[in-house]
Amino acid sequence: MSIIRPAAVAAALVAALALSACTAGQDPAPSYSPSTGDDAERSGAGLHAPGEPVELTTGLDSPWGLAFLPDGSALVSSRLTAEIRRVPATGGDAELVGVVPGVETSAEGGLLGLAASPDFATDRTVFAYVSASPTNRVVALRIGEAFDSVTEERVLLDGIETANRHHGGRIVIGPDGHLWIGTGDAFEPVNAADDDSFNGKILRIGLDGSIPEDNPSGTAIYSSGHRNVQGIAFGPDGTVYASELGHRTWDEVNVLEAGRDYGWPETEGIEGDTGEPPIFTIHPDEASPSGIAYAEGSLWMGALGGQRLWQLPVDGPESAGDPIDHFVGDYGRIRTVELAPDGSLWIVTSNTDEATWGGTEPRQGDDRILRVELLPPE
Repeated sequence: MSIIRPAAVAAALVAALALSACTAGQDPAPSYSPSTGDDAERSGAGLHAPGEPVELTTGLDSPWGLAFLPDGSALVSSRLTAEIRRVPATGGDAELVGVVPGVETSAEGGLLGLAASPDFATDRTVFAYVSASPTNRVVALRIGEAFDSVTEERVLLDGIETANRHHGGRIVIGPDGHLWIGTGDAFEPVNAADDDSFNGKILRIGLDGSIPEDNPSGTAIYSSGHRNVQGIAFGPDGTVYASELGHRTWDEVNVLEAGRDYGWPETEGIEGDTGEPPIFTIHPDEASPSGIAYAEGSLWMGALGGQRLWQLPVDGPESAGDPIDHFVGDYGRIRTVELAPDGSLWIVTSNTDEATWGGTEPRQGDDRILRVELLPPE
């Protein structure tokens, strides 16, 4: 198991994080690189730790998004088949609910993120990020009363440029009641800095597709300068975190602020002097991050190429310790991490989805959903 330590002095990191912009002459954002030997002790004292994973369901095909329902069960999307399946709260077979219409697959596109309406018990609505033609879109779906059908009711947002890769795709309903959407740059880096493009952005819209009055641009765009966002999570104080796949050098975890630019394509992690500094950067060999969740003082981030679960201690908008990696190589690629209603983590593996970056051979039973309890410090 590799061990990751910060490369910069802690005091300098705190100072860097306090800055509202990353420009020439400022201290660099925190960075992490592999370290081995007796001097590479893990941090983690006083933190919750993951318990032994328990299998909830197996045999999934290219799972991507996961959304919990009021009864504790969850819906999971299949990127390649456009199917939505339902997993019981206590585990068991993932029963087919239906197929989302109009989905077009590509190397990284298909049926991606899911988010359930806060009023699902009465409106039966689930929101989905759909890779389609001529553009990607966010749609509202209706789930049949008996969990036996899926119907597209309306398109909330379209105009997200499609491509073979870099779709983003994560959608989350925030504590503000709005839908937060992470997009990719559609493999055209200039899109991320283009104010007229929805690509390489964090988008924020109402559940009816309306534009919130406090969006900084007067459009759906909340922040820009992102390469490929596949994880969004909220802390208990309202801090918004996003995980972002880098190119060759640094993957990022950012704290999102309205109207801010996060540097891509001019800056990647700490390489460059534009945009907001990330609170964590990890090399893609150890990460290639996808879904993230907040629980018990840490972000829990799935790694695709890195094939592990990252624990990133945070204190509001700041890093609060060294990243800690868990289950390195044990379950292969991790696509999605969600906090369940009972306080456990549900972890979705991504080994049958070989077309995407960092592919690995499926293991017996792949793909699967694991349940992990978070254990308090001794």
